[in-house]
Amino acid sequence: MANSRKHRDGGTVHKNTPADYVFYVINYAVFMLFALLCFFPFYYLFINTVSDNGEVFRGAITIYPKGIHFGNYTALQYVANLGRSVWITVSSTVISTAIMVFASAFAGYIFTKKNMWHRRLWYRFTIIPMYFNAGLLPWFLNMHSLGLTNNYLAYILPNIVVPFNIIMVKTYIESIPADIEESAVIDGAGTLKIFMKIMLPLSIPILATITIFGAVNRWNAFNDSLILMTTSPKLFTLQHRLYIYLTQSNNLEQLMRSGIKSNVQNLNQKVVQYTVSVVSTLPIVLVYPFMQRFFIKGIMMGAVKG
Repeated sequence: MANSRKHRDGGTVHKNTPADYVFYVINYAVFMLFALLCFFPFYYLFINTVSDNGEVFRGAITIYPKGIHFGNYTALQYVANLGRSVWITVSSTVISTAIMVFASAFAGYIFTKKNMWHRRLWYRFTIIPMYFNAGLLPWFLNMHSLGLTNNYLAYILPNIVVPFNIIMVKTYIESIPADIEESAVIDGAGTLKIFMKIMLPLSIPILATITIFGAVNRWNAFNDSLILMTTSPKLFTLQHRLYIYLTQSNNLEQLMRSGIKSNVQNLNQKVVQYTVSVVSTLPIVLVYPFMQRFFIKGIMMGAVKG
């Protein structure tokens, strides 16, 4: 392996100088430090949930766990309605994201068809919500008039059309060579068949990208549950429950203690807050590593054209 990194620029070969190596070292160090700063809060929460609760209460857990146990997580089973909130959040995230991705893909593909009736009009009509927002009160009145208050569908229907995602898909599909679609048309394929058999498989990177956007936004959604589900606690999302638990940690502590025999000792408010926070954030954090390679490719390809 050569001692210097080489690259070609206008037919000439450039060897790295000592200054280049200094830049590389500083560059890597800065980004590693930034990554560590982003990762450490999650790590800190986790080690405090699996450490001895007495040590956590004294603030003795900083870098590594002490007295490792997982009793705090098993104790969550005694918290009323937590399991239902997890189900509401998981199901709404999966269903909403799946429908949104398909709708965005189909709308983005249709908007690339030059023979679409009043294509520019409908495209501009679709992206108007990106620039104009009526505000919270009109939004609530609209949801109420549509019967979406205290209704599970409030987590699904408003998230189907996302203008930004449609633009991303449209831009990505426009980067696909037109010859592919033309060949399918010559072979007798219709619009729907071309979309399902050709465009969807070729658009996996951008679809993975908007899947991440949609899943994260839906998982972290809070206002719709807080404002729309006022008389239906059974429809509270996990994030809404987290808000309630963090503001009423005394009551939550008693709920967790009620079913504990001897496996969890020294349960306290701090441990309860840490444990619920990890349960609420960890699942969606674990999704990104599996989607990263598609995300990077999709976001770059989808941003080539305007």
